[in-house]
Amino acid sequence: MNEPRWFSQPYPPEGASAAEGIRNQLGRPELDLLTILVRESAQNSWDARSSSSDGPVDFRIDLSTVGPAHVGTWRGLLLAGAPAGADDFPLRNTLRHGSVRLLSVSDRGTRGLGGPTRANDAVGPDRDFVSFIRNIGEPRDTALGGGTYGFGKGIFYMLSKPGTILVHTRCRNPQGEVETRLIGCTLWKSHVAVKNGEKRRFTGRHWWGDASGEVIEPLVGSQADTVARRLGLRPFGPDETGTAVIVVDPCLDEDDLSLSEAADYLAETIAWHLWPKMISVDGGTPAMRFSVSCDGVDHPVPDPRATAPLDMFVSAYETLTGPDGRDLACHKPRRHLGRLGLVKRIRPPMEPSRAARMLNIESLVHHVCLMRPAELVVTYRPGPKPPSENIAYAGVFRADESMDEVYAKAEPPTHDAWNAHSLERPESTFVTATFTRIKEALDQLLTLDGVTRPGARSVALGAASTMFSGLVGGAWGIGGATAYSKPGSTATRAGVQETAGRSRAVATGSARGAASAGGREDAAHDVWDPSDGDLADSGETGTSARRRRPRVQYVGDPYYDDRGDLTVLVQEFRLPVPVPQRVYVDLAVALPGVGGRETDPPIGAHMPTLVGWEDLDGRLHASETCVIEGGESVWRAVVRPAPDTMTEIGIRVEAVST
Repeated sequence: MNEPRWFSQPYPPEGASAAEGIRNQLGRPELDLLTILVRESAQNSWDARSSSSDGPVDFRIDLSTVGPAHVGTWRGLLLAGAPAGADDFPLRNTLRHGSVRLLSVSDRGTRGLGGPTRANDAVGPDRDFVSFIRNIGEPRDTALGGGTYGFGKGIFYMLSKPGTILVHTRCRNPQGEVETRLIGCTLWKSHVAVKNGEKRRFTGRHWWGDASGEVIEPLVGSQADTVARRLGLRPFGPDETGTAVIVVDPCLDEDDLSLSEAADYLAETIAWHLWPKMISVDGGTPAMRFSVSCDGVDHPVPDPRATAPLDMFVSAYETLTGPDGRDLACHKPRRHLGRLGLVKRIRPPMEPSRAARMLNIESLVHHVCLMRPAELVVTYRPGPKPPSENIAYAGVFRADESMDEVYAKAEPPTHDAWNAHSLERPESTFVTATFTRIKEALDQLLTLDGVTRPGARSVALGAASTMFSGLVGGAWGIGGATAYSKPGSTATRAGVQETAGRSRAVATGSARGAASAGGREDAAHDVWDPSDGDLADSGETGTSARRRRPRVQYVGDPYYDDRGDLTVLVQEFRLPVPVPQRVYVDLAVALPGVGGRETDPPIGAHMPTLVGWEDLDGRLHASETCVIEGGESVWRAVVRPAPDTMTEIGIRVEAVST
């Protein structure tokens, strides 16, 4: 049994592709290398799923370090027959270090890289090995597959600092028996070297394997299993098939990531780009299972159903597949394009993660996820921003199977966009019409009172009180807060709303009667204090505090907050009179443009409800009323708003007899 060695490809008389040209086929993508790795390798795994398996495809990424105790084995195996110059073959420098970092992308439940191992023998449909190892730029041969260009392997070489990968695969041979294959590949740059005493030009492509014949071949069978074990590669089970691609010395320095930080980022990137394969449909098993580890420690992939804002895209997908999904069509020429699902939610602004920022998703979600029938995310296309910073929407568009070829041709090599300008008519018209129909649906989603107001200006929650601070008269005795959860509305702590192009103060009302000029405005909190005019003495005597009427001071603006799976509206307040007081809440749906309020909803309509009273320590009193000792302590009224309405909050207070 011969030890594996390297073979460097010389230029043949008829010419060949230089390594530099192959490495440049991905161009200059906008996404970072780790994101492209996740997208491209997952597409490869999905397209290679086994037809004989009913289970999901297992996809995993493992980051690890070959320590000083084992790097000698790597050096002895992987430098045999290697080119002498470090500039022409940088793996030499990599293996001189005391340790080597590895990134392994593997799958199970796929068919592995089977078929002939020599390109000239691959004349039938089974040619996975030569397509991945030997040939460049072959067109896809998987109906409704995720990949199109066959460039998915290029990202592995780009990610490796020395341009070197190992490919460890298990497939079935023509006799139906499982066969392990192991081969190494380097893609670096063309060069001139001396061979057999004379100078020759080389393409910069190198293979590592069985060099005993006239063509370099992979290690197979027991030899492949033995060498893989010596290198510490993850073994296959007795009947498992699949592939592992090991990237030697992955490039993480550009983003200044440690291995552990890279693992967290990869796990989150998987969730953002592969969530359609993670969710179960109709109670079934998800199409793929994902895992990430670093030096043997698992880094969980976020659950898209339980992770904001991905949960909104999952809901939009379920809308798409249900009766509320929309069929989109091109009118001229007439063609069915696909289906669209949309959801709109009350959501406070989020702190975007690294993976979200890579997709240009910041604090506000207003995007439609585009996908082809393979249900792999192409991109998140931004739509018009909602008129409130507390309204978010998400959509999913899935192309119809009959249109898959059109959208596939509109994609660049990285599969992360649909470019109509790269197509001829009528195909370019279909892509343009897709974006037009999506925009029309989004305009309808952001409709106010049945009238679409594209570009309408409104005041977001938390901003209105600043704009109208000079007009706020305040609330009598009970105070009030109005929060708008409907697009095109405004919200302030004292109930200012915009009506017919002008602003006016809204008094939420009180059992104590109408406003009085004897009242005084609290300069600190913009709350009217009518009780000050009712004091028995003009000065503050020892008994004046007891004779002052209880009142409410509102602290800041109402705001939205997430409490687990519940989005709530929060109004902070204090009771400045230092006596025990009982607080109540009055909730209503304000009617914009009418000046009224709805406390008795129509049949089937939703109304805002009180969740409870919360102190600053986070203790929630889930009751309709609550006795609070007056003073400087700040409390919170926590309310569940009715969707697509303008919620009005009034806090009423009365003294408790002692």
